[in-house]
Amino acid sequence: MAVITIPKKLANKGDLVVIPKKELEALIERAGEEVTERDILRWSKEAKRLRRAGKLRKLS
Repeated sequence: MAVITIPKKLANKGDLVVIPKKELEALIERAGEEVTERDILRWSKEAKRLRRAGKLRKLS
């Protein structure tokens, strides 16, 4: 999954994580329930943690 984190100075209300719509729909289907804001925040924190650990490559 390709994940792009936008710096806070570009996003006034905090970090934004961009993923392809197809992958978002797959995540929603896997969840099996309604996706809440809390779920999305948890996923973005996980993506940031993976990026810091070097498990996600940097997109230029």
